[in-house]
Amino acid sequence: MSASVYWRSPWLVDEAGRSLILRGVNLGGSSKVPRKPAGSTPADRDGFFAHREVSFVGRPFPLDEADEHFRRLAAWGLHFLRFVITWEAVEHGGPGQYDEAYLDYLHAVIERAHGHGLRVYIDPHQDVWSRFSGGDGAPGWTLEAVGFDLRRLHATGAAFVQQLHDGPPTGLIWPSNATKLAAATMFTLFFGGSDFAPQTIIDGESVQTYLQRHYAAALRRVALRLRDLPNVIGFGSMNEPLPGFIGLPLNVVPAGMLKKGLSPTPYQAMVLGAGHPHEVEVWEMSRERVGQLGTTVANPDGLRAWAPGRSDIWKQHGVWTEHQGKPQLSQPDYFTHRQGREVQFERDYLKPFCQKLYDELRTVAPTTLFFIEGPPVPYGKSPPFSAPHDDVSGLVHAPHWYDGLTLFTKHYNREFTLDITAMMPVFGAEAVRLSFAKQLAFVADQLPGLPALIGEFGLNYDLDGGICYRTGVFPDQTEALDGYYRAVEANLLSCTQWNYTSDNTNADGDQWNGEDLSIWSRDQQREPANLHSGGRALEAIVRPYAAATAGQPLHMAYDRLTRTFTFRFRQDPAIVAPTEIFVPDFPYPSGVEVEVSDGTFKLDPLPGLLRFHPTDAQPEHTITIRPR
Repeated sequence: MSASVYWRSPWLVDEAGRSLILRGVNLGGSSKVPRKPAGSTPADRDGFFAHREVSFVGRPFPLDEADEHFRRLAAWGLHFLRFVITWEAVEHGGPGQYDEAYLDYLHAVIERAHGHGLRVYIDPHQDVWSRFSGGDGAPGWTLEAVGFDLRRLHATGAAFVQQLHDGPPTGLIWPSNATKLAAATMFTLFFGGSDFAPQTIIDGESVQTYLQRHYAAALRRVALRLRDLPNVIGFGSMNEPLPGFIGLPLNVVPAGMLKKGLSPTPYQAMVLGAGHPHEVEVWEMSRERVGQLGTTVANPDGLRAWAPGRSDIWKQHGVWTEHQGKPQLSQPDYFTHRQGREVQFERDYLKPFCQKLYDELRTVAPTTLFFIEGPPVPYGKSPPFSAPHDDVSGLVHAPHWYDGLTLFTKHYNREFTLDITAMMPVFGAEAVRLSFAKQLAFVADQLPGLPALIGEFGLNYDLDGGICYRTGVFPDQTEALDGYYRAVEANLLSCTQWNYTSDNTNADGDQWNGEDLSIWSRDQQREPANLHSGGRALEAIVRPYAAATAGQPLHMAYDRLTRTFTFRFRQDPAIVAPTEIFVPDFPYPSGVEVEVSDGTFKLDPLPGLLRFHPTDAQPEHTITIRPR
């Protein structure tokens, strides 16, 4: 398969004009944290804060391991990689100080991927801004530049930082940082600082210009370093961008935002960070309970999240004031209305940012694809581009979708789920299966006319307390993932599952915030010589699919139980190249039987490709594959 990928609404196509369905994986989960020092849960907290001295060389894996992992991914048909990097990995040393050793490593490892026929798009990843605000992504110096004291963010409730948490593991709590002070402030300044914090100036620039300029320059540096590699087909804009405070009321936690652990309102988050102890709600979201547990006084010691001598940005701009030593909210609609107009994050702030970044990258890589995504559902109220960029030809819509109930409760129920696009319960196994397809259709159709790729989906492998690690089998994960892939196939979508982590362990998962979503783990690898050993729920993941169609795909389905694959398409007579179906050996150890409606085919088992040439006798053609 050629590495070249082009844009043709509503499909991505190759140089022969064939419609492409790209299937792959996010590589990888531990790329969110440094390799040196180990960035998951360091015992040396001083080392955690030495953020200018880290190295991401060896993420997603050391170069001498690359061929093993790439061979495995190619054998599983995961030929398209959403390659995870972070802004911190590129520019952790300080503004304008790029880690050339990391860029050299990045070039070398992606070049190795090309040798295995794997395409790549670069995902500049972040979650709730930075490791120091409870996630990953931006360098620590970005928070320091606006006045935050990194050592006080966790203690003041400005962020929940797993590496600084003294208690037992907390589960999926990191998304709750979205409306806490540190992350919400940084996103507000990054996307809308010129409007909402005009007095915040860094080195003579508005904070918005300063942060966006450095982000774009870092990504441009990556593009320059990789532009000679033919398998790098595009760049993402930003993983799961968040609005911060933009568009949010200040005196409530907005609907749709995760409540888990300390759940201050945006206003409470501001006054906590200013050193005012405050009573806030405490929430739980687990299999056993979803709801408020009670209240507690947060930041009882009255610490400031702001560094000594640095101004509290939101007090400085009059969002809140103090009267006789007590805080008061003075402008409750500060972030919801500007100059008499209701603020809309995607239209007013995300879209202009994406347009500028697109133009910047196109100066370096004129034909690169640009994978755009809005805030994760249910944060997003409208698509990031309410109208397309003037040069629409390079855009790919790359939203994310998760079966949220399974993800957050770490329990799979085949008879019940929550439709996260409508926030409605769904009952019954068949209704659940249909709901997955409906949800994916909704998410993919947010930007009609653009090629769509589901950039993330997946689930926890430590369901129900990690019982599968004791049994060695993953039945619930297999059934759930099969349902997700059936939904992807029903909508004829490209996708990259989250994720493949080379250093995943049963104890520490993906090495980040307690997550364990990797489709492979050394801890499950019993036969190192067997390429499939260590795979998790492979019966659902490794399946045939139509990689390149000489025309328009119409229907694709795979029955995991009978291992029967069916594909139907309408031939484009102008395309002479064959339709190609990926046929993995994993579900077909004894080979396959192929039935075609007409024409001829050839099965090449080494790359696992079935090449089909139809006749001109009929416009539509069907290919069926069964185990021999």
